[in-house]
Amino acid sequence: MNPTDDWHAFDYELKYRLGELTLARQRIPVLRKVFRLPEIMRQAADPPLPPLAEGQRGYLLADVPRAGTAGAIGERSGLLHYCLKSYRRCYIDMAGDFAGYEAKFSAKTRSGLKRKLRKFAEHAGGLDFRRYATPQEIGEFFRLARPVSAASYQERLLDCGLPTEPAYEARAQEAAARDAVRAFVLCAQGVPVSYLYCPVHDGVLEYAYLGYTPDCARLSPGTVLQWLALESLFAEQRFAAFDFTEGESEHKLFFSTHQVDCSVELLLRRSAFGRFSASTHRGVDATSAWAGQTLDRLGLKRRMRQWLRRAA
Repeated sequence: MNPTDDWHAFDYELKYRLGELTLARQRIPVLRKVFRLPEIMRQAADPPLPPLAEGQRGYLLADVPRAGTAGAIGERSGLLHYCLKSYRRCYIDMAGDFAGYEAKFSAKTRSGLKRKLRKFAEHAGGLDFRRYATPQEIGEFFRLARPVSAASYQERLLDCGLPTEPAYEARAQEAAARDAVRAFVLCAQGVPVSYLYCPVHDGVLEYAYLGYTPDCARLSPGTVLQWLALESLFAEQRFAAFDFTEGESEHKLFFSTHQVDCSVELLLRRSAFGRFSASTHRGVDATSAWAGQTLDRLGLKRRMRQWLRRAA
C-alpha cells in the first residue's frame, strides 16, 4: 500500500472550549492521518509527510502512538508543531472469552456492575438489549438511536452525536453487508434510552458513538449497554480487540484491559497565522484547566458539569 493512501484532505475545526462550552471554532484545511490500533500497538509514530496542496495549512496527526505534552508548541520537520492533547488510548484485548475478561475486575467491582444491571432491569421492565449487524437491521438501529442521540448531551453539548446524514447511514449499511459493523440499543419500557455504534476494521471493533438520554442517567444506561454489548461481542469469538479510540475517560479506562500513551498533533506551515492560532488555543485551554481545577477544589465541578448537561 502506498503510504500516502493513509492521508486525506480534511477541514479541521479547531475548537476553543471553556470546559464543555465551545466559545469559538476555526476551520483549518489540512492533510489528516488517523492512526489505527494495529499501528498504535507497533508504535509506528513517524510516517513520511506527503506534499501539501495549495490552500492546505499543514497536517493533523490523530492518535499518534507517543507521549506528548498537551499545549506544547515547538518545531518538527520544519513545521510549527502543536500538541493538541495527550491521553491514554484504551482498548480491550479480546483474545479470550467473556469469563476471562470479567475476571479482570475485582469481586467488589463485579458485584457493583451486577447491581447496576439489576437496578436498570427493575426500573426499566427488564433488560431489553438489541443487537444489529445486517443492512436491514442497521436501518432499524438508526431509526431507534437517532432520537436518543438528539436528546443526549453528547450531541447537544459536545457535537459528537450519531451522524444524521443519509450518506452516513448508507455507508453503514454497506459496511453491514461486509459484516463490518455492530450496533446496539438498550430500551426501558420499550423506549430506546442508549445506543452504541461500532464499525469493524481489520478485525478490530471501534467505539464510534455512544449516547444516552439524560433522563435515564441515574440508571447508568451507558455502562449497562457497554457491558451487555461486550458480552455479546466476546461470544462471537471473531474480534481481536475493542478499540475505545481517541480520548481518555473514566468509562474507557474502566472497561479497557490495556492503555497506550497517544497524542493529537497539529503541524502547521510556519507563519503568523499558525503561531497565533496555537498560542490562543493554548491560552484558552489553560484558562479552562485553571477554572476546572478551581471548581474541583470547591467541590463544584461535578455539579456544574451535570447542570450544563441538563441545560444543553
